[in-house]
Amino acid sequence: MKVVIIGGVAGGASAAARLRRLDESAEIVMLERSGYVSYANCGLPYYVGGTITEKRALTLQTPESFWGRFRIDARVRHEAVSIDPKARTVTVRRLADGSQYSEAYDELILAPGAKPICPPLPGVGGSRVFTLRNVENALALRGFIEQNAPKRAVVVGGGYIGLEIAENLMQAGLSVTVVELAPQVLAPLDGDMAAIVQGYLRGQGVQLRLGAGVTAFQEGPGGLTASLSTGETLSADLAVMAVGVVPDTGLAKAAGLELGAKGSIVVDAEMRTSAPHIFAVGDAVQVKHLVTGQAALISLAGPANRQGRIAADNICGIPSRYDSSQGSSVIKLFGLTVAATGINERQAAAAGLSAAPVVTLSANHATYYPGSSNITVKTLFDPHTGRLLGAQLIGFEGVEKRCDVLATALRAGMTCHDLAELELCYAPPYSSAKDPVNMAGFIMQNVLAGRVQQFHWQQLPAVLMDSSAGVLDVRDESEWAAGHLGGAVHIPLNELRERMAGLDKGKTWYVHCHSGLRSYIACRILSQNGFDCCNLSGGYGFYEAVQNGLDPTPRQDCGVKI
Repeated sequence: MKVVIIGGVAGGASAAARLRRLDESAEIVMLERSGYVSYANCGLPYYVGGTITEKRALTLQTPESFWGRFRIDARVRHEAVSIDPKARTVTVRRLADGSQYSEAYDELILAPGAKPICPPLPGVGGSRVFTLRNVENALALRGFIEQNAPKRAVVVGGGYIGLEIAENLMQAGLSVTVVELAPQVLAPLDGDMAAIVQGYLRGQGVQLRLGAGVTAFQEGPGGLTASLSTGETLSADLAVMAVGVVPDTGLAKAAGLELGAKGSIVVDAEMRTSAPHIFAVGDAVQVKHLVTGQAALISLAGPANRQGRIAADNICGIPSRYDSSQGSSVIKLFGLTVAATGINERQAAAAGLSAAPVVTLSANHATYYPGSSNITVKTLFDPHTGRLLGAQLIGFEGVEKRCDVLATALRAGMTCHDLAELELCYAPPYSSAKDPVNMAGFIMQNVLAGRVQQFHWQQLPAVLMDSSAGVLDVRDESEWAAGHLGGAVHIPLNELRERMAGLDKGKTWYVHCHSGLRSYIACRILSQNGFDCCNLSGGYGFYEAVQNGLDPTPRQDCGVKI
C-alpha cells in the first residue's frame, strides 16, 4: 500500500507517524511545500519574541529524522499542484527548480491547513509587512527585527495569533498597536469577557484600535504608515497581518471534492472526502460542533492531530471516528491566561439555543494560602435542563486546568448538577474545598431551582432609571467608599437582618456585592422575608472590570464613582 500525504505539519505528520506504527510495509510519501515538516506552528510568535531562542526547537522532526525513525519519505519544498482522483495521481512541483513529476497513490491524505487572510490592500506586499504562518515567516520577521532594531509595530487583527505576536513584539522591545475591525478582541469570548482582556492589555502598554480596519500601507524612508478606516494614521517600522485564516483548499476544489463552510473540505466521521481513496484532516476540513451540531471550522492543533490519527486508522482497517469539535483553546497574554471551550452567547443565539450565563469570581486556591488571585469564570448553560454549553475563563493561575475540567464535562454531556458533584484535587496551594468549577455548578443549580434570580451588568442602566426598582449594595464600608453605584442603598450584609425593615417591599431589589457571593446570601435573606430580589451575576467587581475594559479611561456610566 502506498499512501501520499499532502501537508507535513500537525495533521499530516501525525497521520504519517500513525500509519507507520500500524503498517511497517506501507510506502509513505509526505509532500510539504515549505522548507520544514512537523514544526510547532503555535510556537512561532514565541520565536519572534525571543522566548524560544533556537530555530531547531520549532521543528519536532526533520525529513532526515522522519526517514531514520519511520522510513517516511518526507519531501520539503515539493508542492502538490493538482490531483487526479480517477487515475489516483498527484502532480508535484519541485520548488527548487520548477520541474514537475507525477506521484501515484493507493490512498491520499490532504492536510493543507489554513492560509492567512491577506486583503489586497495598497502596500500590503511591502518589505515591512509580514504574515506568520510558517517557519520561513517567523525567520523573516525575527531577522528583520534583529537587523533593523524597529521601535514601533502595527498588528492587524486581535485574535489569538494577533495578540500573541503583539505580546512577543513588545517583549522584543517594540511598542505595539493592535488594530481590530470587530468591536472586541478574541472572538471566542463574549464582549464583556473580552473587555476585561482589553483593559489588561492596555495596562500592559498595548495600544488598541477597536472597530477600525487598515485601508492601506505606505512605505517611506522613515518607515511605514498605516491608514485606518477611522481616518487615523499610524506610524510604524513594521506591520504584521493577523486578520485570520481560511481553509487552503484550492487543490481540493480543483480536484472536484465537495466543499462546505468557507470553502472547507467536507468529510465524514472517518475523515473521508467525497472522492474515493482521499481523506482530509486538519484546519482545511469542516467539522460538526459538539454543542450546536452545526457545521463548523475550528483551526486548532489538537483536533488536527487527532484527525490525522483517525484517517490513518481507517486506511489501515481500524474503525475510528471523529464525531465533533468543541473549540477548547487557551492563550497566554503577559501574565494573564484566557481560556474557552464550547460556545459563547452569540453562538448560542445564532444556533437558536436557549442559554443562560452565570459569572463567578473564585480564588484559584485557598485565600489563606499566600498568593491567591481570582479567576473570572463565565459559564453558559441550558436554563431548562442544566446542560453545560460553554465556558470562558480569565485569570493568572489555575485557569487552564479549570477550563480542561469544563471541556471534559462538556464532552461528557454533563449538567450543572454534575459539576457540583465533581470531586477535584484539593490542597491549599492548589484549590479550595469548593473548587471554582464546583462553585459554577452550585450557582447554576441555584438559578435552575429558582433559589435566586439573577440579573446582568448590561441591565444596570435601566434598573437605576426604574422607579419601581431599588439597588442594594451589601459590601463593607471600605468597599463602598472606594467606589459605588450612584443611587444605590448601602447596607453591609452583616447588618441586613436588622435594617431590612427600612427597605420598600413594593420594589424589586437588585442586590450586589463584589463577586456575587455575599449578595446571594443577601437575596436568600430577603426572599425568605417577602422581598422580590435579584442578584448581580459576577458582582460589582465584574461590572467595574468590564466597564474599564470597554474604554481606555474609567467609565462614569450609572453613576459609578472610581
